[in-house]
Amino acid sequence: MAILDIVKHPNAVLEQNCEPVTKFDKKLGVLLDDMHETMVENDGVGIAAPQIGKAIRVAIVDFGEGQEPIEMVNPELVLFEGADTDVEGCLSFPGIFGEVERYDHIKIKAQERDGTWYELEAEGYEARAILHEMDHLDGVLFTSKISKYVTQEELDAMIAESEAEAAAEEEQV
Repeated sequence: MAILDIVKHPNAVLEQNCEPVTKFDKKLGVLLDDMHETMVENDGVGIAAPQIGKAIRVAIVDFGEGQEPIEMVNPELVLFEGADTDVEGCLSFPGIFGEVERYDHIKIKAQERDGTWYELEAEGYEARAILHEMDHLDGVLFTSKISKYVTQEELDAMIAESEAEAAAEEEQV
């Protein structure tokens, strides 16, 4: 496996509408493995092919916590509902964070690395991460959806507050 370079904005590939994958071969498997390794190395939750310079409809999301990574080839949004606003960042925009509104509950249809179709439902944070990566495949950047930018200090304070609330809940249990 190889660690690939992350494409940074304003590289034009980030704003391209990506081509569907038609060849499900060993080369695609290697690309998915390399993308996952690159995402993990860069502390990402997701990565899309344009972020490594490839204008094809391939993305990965990995929530860790013992879950298998979600590989999405040619993903399509088939159901969406609700709305939620939360802070996002992006490997292609280091140091930039902002509040983005996204659907809160989604269902997608996508292909595995071998071409097999599957469906997946997600809510909340997981839905947000999947939609963020799917946007990359249509050349849509999260910065175009930001309603309010958030500084690193504000983000650190939000994380600390969230961790304190989680610790307080654990003490009550």
